[in-house]
Amino acid sequence: MTSFLTTAPRRLMVSALALALAAGASHAETLRWARVADALTLDPHSQNEGPTSTLLHHMYETLVRRDTDGSLKPRLATEWSIHADDPTIWVLKLREGVTFHDGSAFTAEDVVFSMDRVRHESSGFRALHSAVTGATAVDDYTVHIQMAGPSPLYVQNLTNFFIMDSGWAAANAVEVPQNFAAGEENFAVRNANGTGPYRLVSRDPEVRTVLAHFDGHWDADPQVTEIIYTPIAEAATRVAALLSGEVDVVQDVPVQDIARLEQTAGITVATGPENRNIFFSYDQTSPKLISANVEDNPFSHPEIREAMSLALDRDAIQQVVMRGQSQPSAAPLPPFVNGWRADLNAYGAPDYDRANTLVRGIYPDGFSVDLHCPNDRYLNDEAICQAFVGMLGRIGISANLISQTRSQHFPLIERWETDFYLLGWGVPTFDSAYVFNFLVHGREEGYGSYNGARYDNPEVNAMIESLATMTDLDARDATIAQIWDKVMEDRVFLNVHNQLLAYAVRDGINLPVHPENQPSMADVTFTR
Repeated sequence: MTSFLTTAPRRLMVSALALALAAGASHAETLRWARVADALTLDPHSQNEGPTSTLLHHMYETLVRRDTDGSLKPRLATEWSIHADDPTIWVLKLREGVTFHDGSAFTAEDVVFSMDRVRHESSGFRALHSAVTGATAVDDYTVHIQMAGPSPLYVQNLTNFFIMDSGWAAANAVEVPQNFAAGEENFAVRNANGTGPYRLVSRDPEVRTVLAHFDGHWDADPQVTEIIYTPIAEAATRVAALLSGEVDVVQDVPVQDIARLEQTAGITVATGPENRNIFFSYDQTSPKLISANVEDNPFSHPEIREAMSLALDRDAIQQVVMRGQSQPSAAPLPPFVNGWRADLNAYGAPDYDRANTLVRGIYPDGFSVDLHCPNDRYLNDEAICQAFVGMLGRIGISANLISQTRSQHFPLIERWETDFYLLGWGVPTFDSAYVFNFLVHGREEGYGSYNGARYDNPEVNAMIESLATMTDLDARDATIAQIWDKVMEDRVFLNVHNQLLAYAVRDGINLPVHPENQPSMADVTFTR
């Protein structure tokens, strides 16, 4: 087995520190946590992205939190309700006696400030709050959120809404979020001042982040008092670090190592479905593509989109690439999200003959195009792309695979600089509107920030906008069904599968699998 200490020089300091702290971990104080990717930023309103939000949840807090059973739990808000006299106002009662890490008191003004900040044009979370027209501090511990109309499900959108200290933001000139896609930096990118159970001790991006328990936190003291968070992109190195005892928790277990780790003494593997889908999408509206070798846009042809769908062998990817650790499906919607239907999940067997005929009918010599793929975000993301490249080659589409880190990959989608790409998407609100707001609606007024397909249907846009203020939930569900029917008909997405999760921990560490893949180390218990 290759030693973790010898695989990458930039990890030497991390490993040495981890070894020195091994005794601390045995006393249930220090937890050494590794996963494939680091947070992209510490600015809490910049990037709506899984690993980023997961780390931020330890330093910053939200008004409500999604528990491991999918239910909503109070955090900085202790109560929430629709105003008795005005159905367009949400009333939030805030937790008293809460302080930020610098000692400043948490009040309603911080919630109002954070609501304004998260709705700024540079915020990655803006679409979640598209129906909000403003927020008001009624008193120090009561906030009214004014909606454009009745929004009975809005509280579901608050699970990744992090609250900042308005005074700290002003003092450090971070009143607006970092524009990540434009490469901006600000003080909040590498510094934090939240109310969460852990405060930031040190941060070396892509190498190590150290957090310590915040003694002034309002909740019960966690058993983990120090977290050493280490991103390890290489799958073999991540597993080697766990087996050697240099880390205690590996959040992203490579699918090829699950069976072996399950049989390894001293290691426990926990698995479960993730609220996340993996899919391909493509620019289907531009007159000409950036990378294609033909004069028009191949993806604008329904026949080409159909051919690509016929070429995708989801079962082969599940069996060979994912080693059984996926749930193939046709729509980018996990089964426990509102709007899911069995017919959306159904898919047929690949038909390469028909697919090839469809492609050659438009392009007798086929065509080539770049396929952008992350290599450090999802389980076997690069291998999924490689498999699809081979499948497309059988029907006359030559896909040039460009594999890169997610810090490079995601801005390409946001800036519309990729023709064809792989993406994963979770649904923290457990409602289809979240998918529509970010991935389907045309890019305008905070909508469509990850709509790399450039799909923009005015009729669909109007239906999506209506969902935020529909009080008749049966009618709302019918509208959701209409939207999905049109999205599937137009083949906006080429979905591959629902992702499954696997956490590996050293024996005696109890860490439940979280459906959002956002485990909290404050919830870890020890039995060793």
